[in-house]
Amino acid sequence: MKVAKLLLGLAVFCNAYASMESTREITLDNGMKVIVKEDHRAPVVVSQVWYRVGSAQEHNGITGVSHLLEHMMFKGTEKYPADTFTSTLAEIGARDNAFTSRDYTAYYQLMGSDHLEVSFRLESDRMVNLVLTQDDFDSELDVVKEERRWRTDDNPNALVYEQLHAAAFVSSPYHHPVIGWMNDLDHLVLEDLDVWYQRWYAPNNATLVVVGDVEPNAVFALARQYFGSIERRPIQESKPRIESSQTGPRRVTVKALAKLPYIMLGYKVPSLATTERDWEPYALSVLAGVLDGGRSARLSKRLVREKELVASAGSGYSLHARHPTLFLFDATPAVGHGTEEVEQALYAEIQELRETLVSDRELSRVKAQVIASEVYRQDSIRGQASVIGSLETVGLGWQLMNEYSARIKAVSAQQVREVARTYLVEDGLTVAVLEPQREQVQANAAAPGPEAVH
Repeated sequence: MKVAKLLLGLAVFCNAYASMESTREITLDNGMKVIVKEDHRAPVVVSQVWYRVGSAQEHNGITGVSHLLEHMMFKGTEKYPADTFTSTLAEIGARDNAFTSRDYTAYYQLMGSDHLEVSFRLESDRMVNLVLTQDDFDSELDVVKEERRWRTDDNPNALVYEQLHAAAFVSSPYHHPVIGWMNDLDHLVLEDLDVWYQRWYAPNNATLVVVGDVEPNAVFALARQYFGSIERRPIQESKPRIESSQTGPRRVTVKALAKLPYIMLGYKVPSLATTERDWEPYALSVLAGVLDGGRSARLSKRLVREKELVASAGSGYSLHARHPTLFLFDATPAVGHGTEEVEQALYAEIQELRETLVSDRELSRVKAQVIASEVYRQDSIRGQASVIGSLETVGLGWQLMNEYSARIKAVSAQQVREVARTYLVEDGLTVAVLEPQREQVQANAAAPGPEAVH
């Protein structure tokens, strides 16, 4: 065990040192930050452009606009229409995609390192020259609505997750779902996207992250060539929307077509960007690992295998958020058990954490798993770029990635108990329960299906 700890500590130190040594950054005259991390294990590179805008910047009436604009960014420009944009990347064997979250929107290409210029040429063009047409808007709006139906409206567990956040956060920008409320999608217009594009898509609101088999100075020169001439624009930041104090537990019930019940608990907790005590988010990460870090973690070991109370159970916490967030629990009761019984079992696990210190042996195992999970996540160049981009975009700075392992290792059993006592409390709790509508499920199963469409 001592040898394993020594090797893990050495690996953590070497990884952090190598990361610092191989990562460089500059800021272009127009305010765009460029971060380059060398990784010469293979002749490939990932290029990502991160914009500091997501659903957290939206307000009632236009929810979902960030995600819809992400779709529209693939419709092309006058110089590179949609088919040309796609074929240009296909010719070099690149893979490209994008994603929208509460805190950011990012676009990326993964390709051979000798084709980085192609990525810069395309991304710099659509940063300022996107063509928005009514036909493309109508088409992509239909796609997004169908995506919402498929991923949320017709997914009972996803509905519970959405309703939990909507109930937990009243005035916080995390109240809205990333994909938007259907009523808002129904009333979005093309002008909403144009306003959003002009407001947020500017070099001084973006970060370019490049990781792979590259030489930093060459990347910086290429970035100046393609992005440096783009004019910066004034960025009108959103007004602060501070979540009001919660004065008691909240509950929401979701009735939906489903076969199995489901329950989620959400406790309000700080993120790294909002905490007053910088060790707390790391202690919360270890706490999540104690509960849900594989088969040996408490929820899986006790509730799934020993008590056979649930078919599955888990917990989760993400410390890289711009605003205060939630520490989550979720569980699906086993046959013959209900959500009320499962809820009480979860409270019992929480109470034990509030009363009893985690043993040294369990704490060491959990820390090793938490660190190993993060090291594994950063093994790929895309994973490294995503960590750099997310940290930079939420305002924490990419350098923090090199502190993660050491900060996790420094967490004590007393600190784990303290964050459980501070945050896993009734006044910060929201509970969401799925009540399956089994009769309707059976009726629908007996009814003839729709005619196939090809």
